[in-house]
Amino acid sequence: MMEGGKPSLALVYQAVQALYHDPNPSGKERASVWLGELQRSMYAWEISDQLLQMKQDVESCYFAAQTMKMKIQTSFYELPQETHLALRDSLLSHIQNLRELSPIIITQLALAIADLALQMASWKGCVHTLIEKYSNDVTSMPFLIEILTVLPEEVHSRSLRIGANRRTEIIEDLAYYSTTVVTLLMTCLEKSGSDEKMLIKVFRCLGSWFNLGVLDSNFMATNQLLVVLFQVLQRDESPTNLHEAASDCVCSALYAIENVDTHVALAMQLFQGVLTLETAYHMAVAREDLDKVLNYCRIFTELCETFMEITVRSPGHGMGDLRTLELLLICAGHPQYEVVEISFNFWYRLGEHLYKTNDAALHGVFKPYIQRLLHSLARHCQLDPDHEGIPEDTDDFGEFRLRVSDLVKDVIFLVGSMECFSQLYSTLKEGNPPWEVTEAVLFLMASIAKSVDPENNPTLTEVLEQVVLLPQTVHIAVRYTSIELVGEMSEVMDRNPRFLDPVLDYLMKGLREKPLASVAAKAIHNMCSVCREHMAQHFQGLLHIARSLDSFALNTDAAIGLLKGTALVLARLPLEKIAECLSDLCSVQVMALKKLLSQESSNGKSSDPTVWLDRLAVIFRHTNPFVENGQMHPCQKVIQEIWPVLSETLNAHQADNRIVERCCRCLRFAVRCVGKGSAALLQPLVTQMVSVYQVYPHSCFLYLGSILVDEYGMEEGCRQGLLDMLQALCMPTFQLLEQPNGLRNHPDTVDDLFRLATRFIQRSPVTLLSSSIIVHIIQCAIAATTLDHRDANCSVMKFVRDLIHTGVSNDHEDDFEVRKRLIAQAMQQHGQQLVTQLIHTCCFCLPSYTLPDVAEVLWEIMVFDRPVFCRWLEVALKGLPKEMSGGAVSVTHKQLTDFHKQITSAEECKQRQVKSCVCKHQKDDREALNWLLVEKLKRFLGLSTTESQCDTVQLRSENAFRERKKKSPFPSFARLLSTLLL
Repeated sequence: MMEGGKPSLALVYQAVQALYHDPNPSGKERASVWLGELQRSMYAWEISDQLLQMKQDVESCYFAAQTMKMKIQTSFYELPQETHLALRDSLLSHIQNLRELSPIIITQLALAIADLALQMASWKGCVHTLIEKYSNDVTSMPFLIEILTVLPEEVHSRSLRIGANRRTEIIEDLAYYSTTVVTLLMTCLEKSGSDEKMLIKVFRCLGSWFNLGVLDSNFMATNQLLVVLFQVLQRDESPTNLHEAASDCVCSALYAIENVDTHVALAMQLFQGVLTLETAYHMAVAREDLDKVLNYCRIFTELCETFMEITVRSPGHGMGDLRTLELLLICAGHPQYEVVEISFNFWYRLGEHLYKTNDAALHGVFKPYIQRLLHSLARHCQLDPDHEGIPEDTDDFGEFRLRVSDLVKDVIFLVGSMECFSQLYSTLKEGNPPWEVTEAVLFLMASIAKSVDPENNPTLTEVLEQVVLLPQTVHIAVRYTSIELVGEMSEVMDRNPRFLDPVLDYLMKGLREKPLASVAAKAIHNMCSVCREHMAQHFQGLLHIARSLDSFALNTDAAIGLLKGTALVLARLPLEKIAECLSDLCSVQVMALKKLLSQESSNGKSSDPTVWLDRLAVIFRHTNPFVENGQMHPCQKVIQEIWPVLSETLNAHQADNRIVERCCRCLRFAVRCVGKGSAALLQPLVTQMVSVYQVYPHSCFLYLGSILVDEYGMEEGCRQGLLDMLQALCMPTFQLLEQPNGLRNHPDTVDDLFRLATRFIQRSPVTLLSSSIIVHIIQCAIAATTLDHRDANCSVMKFVRDLIHTGVSNDHEDDFEVRKRLIAQAMQQHGQQLVTQLIHTCCFCLPSYTLPDVAEVLWEIMVFDRPVFCRWLEVALKGLPKEMSGGAVSVTHKQLTDFHKQITSAEECKQRQVKSCVCKHQKDDREALNWLLVEKLKRFLGLSTTESQCDTVQLRSENAFRERKKKSPFPSFARLLSTLLL
């Protein structure tokens, strides 16, 4: 509809009404699509402005405000600079005229104004402009504070393309006016008194400025706003919404002073303020006000997070006061498990910090706190006494228990695995605890069983003896968890094989009961994995179970796990027995596939071929006996016998991608299983692959092709045939990828194509480099570097890197000079295009996590021919935009020159060692980080959002949902970037 010119306002209004009020879903959908097209058009600017002027109703104004915000965020470049001032004045007029209409419209307009201010370089001192214009009008204060709230939040917005230079300029400007903003907020409080809505707005705004990290901590330490914050939190009668806003603000303030040593005065005020909230917490518990309880626990957790290093450095002294941990343990005593869960990330971090210090005396200080925490967690893990059936691990409580299990594994070293295990076991021996207590204790014992030394441990063997004697009359949840515990104690059985028979008998009882079957199967799988040598004597029993899988009520994973365990044990049998036993193990699956092909009755068995193909795949994958050179592989004959069934299944279902993928996966593991012994399959398999691929281009054929190249690419007699296979597969692949949006629509094909090409480069580079297809593959790779699909991009970059590396790495093989010459020819033809595309890709297409792969490609090009690379890089950098749409300089000439120098003088591609905070002072490290410099360039151009700041603010301000990696050997990539580059 947009093609016919600008639509009328009446038509737009009609579409908005249909979107909100049409009772017919299809009418709503048509309106949504049409309005989406309008929002992407140039007409959206004028139409949105007109709708806001008309002020006809909430719906049309909301659509217009949202459209204006979206256009400024994503399409600001569409407007010439001379229109920016008029747009600003128009938005300020709209927000003033619409202030009474709806809060959500005000928020959208406030975001539009904030995003405009951040991109409009000519708007100097925007905070001063806004405060001067509106601060004297009481009716304008709500929207003024809304703008001042979202402005600092948008500085690190992922939607805005503002570069590091502009961002630094903005933050300095906001820091300069931050005291003025705080003074304004204080004036608002004085004028509005105890007005709840205004208090909430003030607290939200203050929290936003804390999050940006620009407030003067000494000024804030003596500011009355802090007093008001804690007064609200101390008052029992504070409304819920106000209490939450105050809590968020305190959490933001605590995050802002994470480097406590540089914010001592404010840190002390917050520290003392939070400690006064214990009484208020108890009152909230007494009133059963869970919302406030959760808020207090968030604050207490944030307090502990912020002061963690001081607490470890000087426990019990000053701001290392251990009352902070007492507050968390008080929260751990709350009956609702959601409360204690908020604090989990702190306990993870504390455990990690103490583990690294490795100080026994210090560990002793914190040991009692961890013991009390574990005691609380054991209680929280108890199921309800009236719970029926087995424990669920997919509901909220089940997920909580899994997180408890992870936490216990991370902090158990402070208490001692054996000591904790023994203490838990002793509670079961004392008296006759209720079933739910027994089950929870067994659950925690299962969490730490693997970390207990199994060597000559009488407690562990006693536990095994007692567990297998549990009567079938106990609650089924106890039996379920006891089976999980047995599965975690496989190493004990490996050292005490006398337990194998009674434990297997115990697990077989569970296997025959529907609720316990899957967990028993998992335990048997664990035993097979750990006790392979001892389980060999039980192979016939395992084979009987495997051949009767469908008589047990197993889920898919459990059934596959049992077959995996059986295959692992099979591989430990004498070589002369393996072929017969493998044939027996595969026979059920093969017969089922044959019946499906002949369309015989399945007798109640699955009529889905993927069930049987998956089972065969896991058998082939894990049957890996040790075969000496010259010996015939015992699995070779069996796989050759099964091949016709797999081939026929593949032909019968060649149009079904799901089934074809499973066939290819099964064949992949069959080839891997016997290696060179599958040579007889090579010719018929390749013929069938190519034939089917011409009609149905399933990408899994490309992947299977890469496996064949990996296995046979170094065999002289196979190279030409494999190259013919590659060329035959490439033709339909290129046709597919050359379609409109072909690369984006088929990332799996891109991924698998370049896996195949990379295998060729690794196994037979001259064969590929000498062929005519290589030019087309390189061109496809250059085009595919823009693809932001994680796996596909990784495969493309690996191909290009390995391709160039073949001309760099002198591995003393006879063909090195040939490889070097062929690579030189390819780089002469494609090098400039490749470098330009990679720089463009870094800046405009790819997320940060892909950049190390790009940098490795740049590194290889530079190592191959540094002088030529310097020229190529210079050309690429000169082609980048030097100014952003708002008029701000994105990157200066000096910055580009410095960047070029840093890249081209790099001595290594990667860091030798991460030195965290001191990294920027280490010359060698800086010179090695050329991939970080790529990120630096991206940020200069305003095409990255400095995740380092926006992500960490979000992580710390919402403790309840924090998910940082545990036991990471170095800081997060985002943190490292902020240290090195800000």
